[in-house]
Amino acid sequence: MDKKQEKKQSKKDENPEVKKDENPDVTQDEAVTLSEVEQKELEIALLKEQVETAQAEASEMKNQMLRNRADLENTRKRLIRDKEDAVKYANSSLIKDLLEPLDDFSRALEAAESTEDYKKVHDGVVMANSQIFGILERNWGLERIEALEKEFNPEEHEACMVVTDDSLEHEMVLEEFSAGYKLHGRVLRPTKVKVGKPNI
Repeated sequence: MDKKQEKKQSKKDENPEVKKDENPDVTQDEAVTLSEVEQKELEIALLKEQVETAQAEASEMKNQMLRNRADLENTRKRLIRDKEDAVKYANSSLIKDLLEPLDDFSRALEAAESTEDYKKVHDGVVMANSQIFGILERNWGLERIEALEKEFNPEEHEACMVVTDDSLEHEMVLEEFSAGYKLHGRVLRPTKVKVGKPNI
């Protein structure tokens, strides 16, 4: 074998070794690349899962917000309706209390039509009047303002006529034209009066 052939042979012998050495390196690189790809795919899968979870939570929060808004609107409508009913029927207890005296007035009128006994009519009207005031006083806090022969009080009395009287030391109520009332201590309507004042 000459030298050329020996070199060729030696090269042939070297090549398989080189290939043997190269194949494991390529496999390792491929393994590293695959490992990185798998890792990225895993990260992407985790991110997708997080996005889906966040979207589900956002959707639930939106639904909850819509439900809360609907509940609030229903509550607002119910409060408006309750307020309207309260205003509409606020005087129902008062009216119910006054029905019985109203019946007494009706009976007094019937008696007046069927008889000429005006004393009975008078007594019936007096009884109904007393009954109405008693109900308003007991159940509703109505109080009559005492005015006659009292010192004039502009907060409770309305002077409709003024006369001079030398015998008086202070302004006094001499006559009542119409009764005045307080409701729970507050003047509801002042008493219309004739006032006497001293001559100064």
